[in-house]
Amino acid sequence: MTTTVYARVESPLGELLLVGEAPAGGPDTAGGAGVRLLSLSMPGQKGGAVVQDGWQHAPEAFGEVARQLEAYFAGRSTRFDVPLAKGAGTEFQRRVWAVLESIPYGSTVSYGEVAAQVGAAGAGVRAVGTAIGRNPLLVVRPCHRVIGADGALRGYAGGLERKKLLLGIEGGAG
Repeated sequence: MTTTVYARVESPLGELLLVGEAPAGGPDTAGGAGVRLLSLSMPGQKGGAVVQDGWQHAPEAFGEVARQLEAYFAGRSTRFDVPLAKGAGTEFQRRVWAVLESIPYGSTVSYGEVAAQVGAAGAGVRAVGTAIGRNPLLVVRPCHRVIGADGALRGYAGGLERKKLLLGIEGGAG
């Protein structure tokens, strides 16, 4: 049994909503030990999380996530090391998301390249785009690093201006 906990943190992208699973009884207040991140979303995000009745407001549970986000936005960190909740998404979505997690900081790949890596080349590019669009962990799982084959910025649930800002932080295309 778990408890769903949440917090809001400020960022250059606007206020981020962090949602996690805490062990029964609530999160450990010492930096959120035991909390697994379920979602990181932003205002106006297509498909973003919305606080539900029964969720526990627990900013202390996300201290480490907030610290890592701050370091990332300040250009002091190139990766995230936070426990993620298991089981989200379909098997196909999880394969696509695993590819996203392997894209190096400051690099970009095309939707077609992701599709080829998951064995869904050709018509499967659209399915890959849909799976990327359903990524519940914006920023932490770097879907912003996927661009069009022509180098154009395409489809970001948080909006193209935010995708451009993230790529700019990383020194990539944008």
